[in-house]
Amino acid sequence: MFVATAHAAQGAAGSPGGLTAFAPLIILFIIFYFLLIRPQQKRAKETQAMQDSINVGDTVITNGGIYGTVKRIDEHVVTLQCSDRVFIKIIRKAVSSKVDPITMAGAEEE
Repeated sequence: MFVATAHAAQGAAGSPGGLTAFAPLIILFIIFYFLLIRPQQKRAKETQAMQDSINVGDTVITNGGIYGTVKRIDEHVVTLQCSDRVFIKIIRKAVSSKVDPITMAGAEEE
């Protein structure tokens, strides 16, 4: 009789509510969402929009650091002119950024 009463009292006092037990995990997930996941999704959308807006004549830099001018665009392939007679084909998703050619001309002179 005393054992049953002791177990009942211990069980009621030792177990927190269901939501209270998961509150730290929920708060941690919310923090991760706003500090990591959401900014990464925003950056990915901006990169995708930039890659979709590439036009012939734009100056771009690839993920590998190759600098060139877009000469031809197919559905998934972009042809870059890197020098006078040097043309390379890359996947459109390999373009990391568009560059202002006037800004890059000043950087090349240094």
